[in-house]
Amino acid sequence: MNIVLLEPEIPQNTGNIARTCAAIGADLHLIKPLGFFVDDKYLKRAGLDYWNLLNVSYYENFEDFKSKHPNSLFFMASTKANNVYTDVKYTKDCFIIFGKETAGIPEYILKDYPETTIRIPMRAEARSLNLANSVAIVAYEAMRQLNFEGLLNQGKLREYEWNKTSI
Repeated sequence: MNIVLLEPEIPQNTGNIARTCAAIGADLHLIKPLGFFVDDKYLKRAGLDYWNLLNVSYYENFEDFKSKHPNSLFFMASTKANNVYTDVKYTKDCFIIFGKETAGIPEYILKDYPETTIRIPMRAEARSLNLANSVAIVAYEAMRQLNFEGLLNQGKLREYEWNKTSI
């Protein structure tokens, strides 16, 4: 699976998204311009020690990204979409694209993807969700549809005794 951030602005969001990608085995694609430097301490801190588990690719702009992934399935996450994110069929090699925090994905891009533009339902009074939260919501739905392929399906107990009275 591929998570794509189009012109992300906040390093902490990108770091949290990197951590989610590492946890589910998704590749992270960053489309410039970025609102931070890739060595930003907040970016690194939010991603914790998961950076070694992650494949990150960089692109100069959306056209550069598209040219490197011809004939790929692109899902565009937007508050302007008619399709709910749970009503589409994800594939293990699809690209789920999220726009920058302050403006989302530009409409001139969205107009080319009406069937694969998706939204997370929310109240009419709410403008949007946090970018890192949105990525996690959609990515885990995609992983659910793919039967959580490659992920652990049960937890591991630590080596200490559980206090059964506190459960």
